[in-house]
Amino acid sequence: MLKYTPEHEWVDTSDSEVAIGITPHATSELGDLVFIELPEIGAEFAKGDEICVIESTKAASGIIAPFDCTVTAVNQEIADSPEMVNEDPEGSWFVRVSPANDDDLDELLDEDAYNQLIGG
Repeated sequence: MLKYTPEHEWVDTSDSEVAIGITPHATSELGDLVFIELPEIGAEFAKGDEICVIESTKAASGIIAPFDCTVTAVNQEIADSPEMVNEDPEGSWFVRVSPANDDDLDELLDEDAYNQLIGG
């Protein structure tokens, strides 16, 4: 199930390892991605920490930890070919993480709430 953050990230909560990526709205705002810096597997982040660095033709941004988590996997393919994210934002995960507390997933936005946020 996809959930969303106010920072325009999607969070796939279908598995015990949660995948995080950026929304189509984020890619349209950023423009063409040219560089992605991924964290190390095993890295721990607190809610609000920057997990990944994203650079585009328009701006530099980042993936923000939506909750306390530990990185369990990184998608090296998108680091090697950042344009993949522009081509398929919801199919291009950046990291998989293990949430420190599963209850934090309940605080994420559902699709309707996210669409209201972006005016859709």
